[in-house]
Amino acid sequence: MADSHYDVIIIGTGAGGGTLAYKLAASGKKILLLERGSFVPKEKANWDSRLIFQKECYRPQEVWYDKCGKVIRPVTHYYVGGNTKFYGGALFRFREQDFNRVFHQDGISPEWPLKYQDFAPYYTEAEKLYEVHGQRNLDPTEPQTSEDYPFPPISHEPYIQEINDGLKDKGLHPFYLPLGIKLNETNRFLSTCIRCDTCDGFPCFINAKSDADVNCVRPAIANQNVTLITQAKVLRLHTSVSGREVTGVVAEIAGKRHIFSGDIVVLACGAVNSAVLLLQSANDQHPNGLANSSNLVGRNYMAHKFGVVMALSTKFNSTVFPKTIAVNDFYWGEKGFPFPMGSVQLLGNVTTNRVAAYAPPLTPKFIAEAIANHSVSWLLITEDLPNPNNRVYVKGEQIYIDYTKNNEQTFNRFMKRWVEVLQSIKLPSHQGHISVVFPQKMTLKEVGHQCGTCRFGEHPRNSVLDLNCRTHDVDNLYVVDGSFFPSSSAVNPSLTIMANALRVGEHLLARMGG
Repeated sequence: MADSHYDVIIIGTGAGGGTLAYKLAASGKKILLLERGSFVPKEKANWDSRLIFQKECYRPQEVWYDKCGKVIRPVTHYYVGGNTKFYGGALFRFREQDFNRVFHQDGISPEWPLKYQDFAPYYTEAEKLYEVHGQRNLDPTEPQTSEDYPFPPISHEPYIQEINDGLKDKGLHPFYLPLGIKLNETNRFLSTCIRCDTCDGFPCFINAKSDADVNCVRPAIANQNVTLITQAKVLRLHTSVSGREVTGVVAEIAGKRHIFSGDIVVLACGAVNSAVLLLQSANDQHPNGLANSSNLVGRNYMAHKFGVVMALSTKFNSTVFPKTIAVNDFYWGEKGFPFPMGSVQLLGNVTTNRVAAYAPPLTPKFIAEAIANHSVSWLLITEDLPNPNNRVYVKGEQIYIDYTKNNEQTFNRFMKRWVEVLQSIKLPSHQGHISVVFPQKMTLKEVGHQCGTCRFGEHPRNSVLDLNCRTHDVDNLYVVDGSFFPSSSAVNPSLTIMANALRVGEHLLARMGG
């Protein structure tokens, strides 16, 4: 393999890196994508919930550690497309107020240096690129938009429609979850998506999910100027003697080390691994880690506060694709509680093996099967507040996440409130049936929404990146994953990462004269 020089090197091919590659591909610039994983194999295991949730066949074997040295098996994936290969495709814009200073019961969510209006055109561009389905003007917290969603909303199946109507009867405002899937419900014979029960948490066997691999990387590498090298793990970055430029990207490929150079180097490894790479690249000019004069690289780690509320009924649930409802009525609080609480959305199909993976050990299969066939599950997201003491760091080759919970009272109130809502709605088809509701909190291993470890800002002393996501300390080094977030909001981060990558891509094209 000939090590050579490129105009741009992008490390990572997920929501940030994959989107950026697509944006830059048509420029004619010589672009290298380095991905530590391979393409997800196209195999029956893609849709096998036992292999995915119990055997964890697509998860890496690596372990991280918490602040007490306890092992974390992170729910993350190293493939072309990154975690978007396994995500549920929920693509939200942040609310306008999310970009302002927000007071929470347990602290303050800081103001962003750019506002919603700065991201709005790129949100629109990202929604088109990722083929988002939805409907405007149903969500009371929805930010201002200039256009409708590119595609109509995904319809509710009968059981879910009944829940939707029950929520409305309680004065709530359920709306269609904005989803990036390739479903044509008007002409199903033309539809790539078959609306199956293996979407949320699964890679799509028929490439019908709008992920960074299918929608961005594959179109990008169709251009002769774009090169993708898979199974290339980047180990460290070298700088010039001054420390102001990255001069070498060291990658391990098939057991050998290669050094690549680029006029511009972009990290898009995810908030944890981008911070780790910067820290592991410490040198004489950057003794605390590359681009870390602020001592903020790895700090302010956020990953959302997740809860799952399962509504279990004696009524059989025949729904195949339930992930179509979201509720934001409690996003900014409620009467008597003037603090943000969070967002609610339906989860994908709950399979027997998925239940077994999260159930106590030795749970009989028939119980897991009964729960799967008689339940609906909701994901609750409360904002994880930035705290410089919540940080990612490395000790030798080991990755540590030193994290202390915050916003717990609000999160508990939100979980309790949603349980009350579900218990209060009356569904006609459930008459004569018994229903119970179970809340469960997720743990530190859930890192799908990781962000904040290289926040952007105007001043080098209190941020790692400038407004264009270039590191303050190193002129040709950028970061375009969720690392740049100053706060986490309470909705899925993917669309904001994608929109920002498009925004940064525009800046890079101008910088390169393309």
